[in-house]
Amino acid sequence: MTDFSSPNPLDIYGEWIATVPAQWPADALDWAHREFVDTVAVMVPGAVEPVADKLFATVAPWGAGPCSVFGRPETLAAPWAALVNGTIAHALDFDDNFDPPKAHPTTVLLPAIMAVAEEEHLSGAACLDAYIVGLQILGRIGQGLNPTHRNRGWHATATVGVMGATAAVSRLLGLGAEACARALSIATSMSSGFMSQFGTEMKPVHAGLAAKGGIMAARMAAAGITAGRDTLDGRTGMNRLMVGPDYEQLRDTITHIEHGQNLRFELESVGEPPLITEHKFRVKRFPTCGAIHRAMDGVLDLRAAHGFTAADVARIDLHMPRVHFNNVFYTDPQSPLEAKFSAEYAVGCVLARGRCSLADFTDEAVWGEDVRSLFPIIHRHPVDKLEGEFPTEIHITLNDGRVLKSVHEWPKGSKAAPFSWEEYWAKFDECCIGVLEGDGRAALRDVLTRFASLADAGDLMRAAAFTPAGKAPK
Repeated sequence: MTDFSSPNPLDIYGEWIATVPAQWPADALDWAHREFVDTVAVMVPGAVEPVADKLFATVAPWGAGPCSVFGRPETLAAPWAALVNGTIAHALDFDDNFDPPKAHPTTVLLPAIMAVAEEEHLSGAACLDAYIVGLQILGRIGQGLNPTHRNRGWHATATVGVMGATAAVSRLLGLGAEACARALSIATSMSSGFMSQFGTEMKPVHAGLAAKGGIMAARMAAAGITAGRDTLDGRTGMNRLMVGPDYEQLRDTITHIEHGQNLRFELESVGEPPLITEHKFRVKRFPTCGAIHRAMDGVLDLRAAHGFTAADVARIDLHMPRVHFNNVFYTDPQSPLEAKFSAEYAVGCVLARGRCSLADFTDEAVWGEDVRSLFPIIHRHPVDKLEGEFPTEIHITLNDGRVLKSVHEWPKGSKAAPFSWEEYWAKFDECCIGVLEGDGRAALRDVLTRFASLADAGDLMRAAAFTPAGKAPK
């Protein structure tokens, strides 16, 4: 019989959110700042994606407010600004990944934090503190549900992301321990999102919904709305419902643990080690699903080392964990959104073009025969092991009979090969091309550089309320 008399994770996490000192190591603050730069960078081109216009038009009549929206002069109430900005941040699938929850964290945390900070005139330092706190809780709850939760088709950016956003906003608002715990319980009622939305505009909307949900859950808790006590760990708690009826069997028989994912909520040492420095991030150099990045690195490395072109290749064999193929399931993508979740397109793109950039995700580029003609020679070989147990292997057979092989455990931009500050800023500049130029780009970069010292973090969002190049002011 299961014992439910053990400490309640809601209480443990709520206490930690409310009381952990805002005395973070310099490297933790540095990583938080880096991810703000990375996410703001991808929000610039994300602001001109069609989903941004559609969503803004939907929510604008629901309530104006003091919070800025990327690429627009109009302002919205905090939850709606977070909804639109979270969607914008995730629209291109160019934003960071975080291993403990297997989620995109900053696309949820930054929009929620910044909406409340702008509304309340809070500092950049307060935002970075809230980010680190929210990321830690996002990671701890993710570790308690994964790897099974993600592997069974839940979109953790949505389901676990809302928990991290709630923790971050609760911290930003200075809620007490009991209110923080209640806010997390409230947030479980906003936790949803399936991987079956990948390749559609609803996938990035998941991030916006999680950011919005974090603000709403924290504000509801502050207003005194009551919530259940067994919503994380209980007979009908998040762990048992969002892993499956075999949760306890899986938890008790797990043999391989990676990224701290052990189907248990860490309660003894919530804040140690800081997950932000222990795991760092997977910062993307390609605007595609991160599950295919090890393979893309492998093809580019072999191409550079041996000097072949696509015309020289007879066959490509992709040996990858099955859970990675589960993310990139479109074998014949029909749109740029589907192409972001296609192993064939990603690998074919870097083989044919020697790159995979934002320019490769237009309708014209996705239907290019230079890439599509390679689909028949790209072969999938799923391996029933987790990514930490099996590195991605790329076998390329050339027309002359040579077989070239690469093995990648980590993609570039990850903990094993992190981007330098210069590479972060290079990505920022690349993302601004054609959208934000001249003085506008310089102003956004300046305030982003100084973010940690801003007395009013809203300066960042106001700098982001630009009119995109080629778009007439409203």
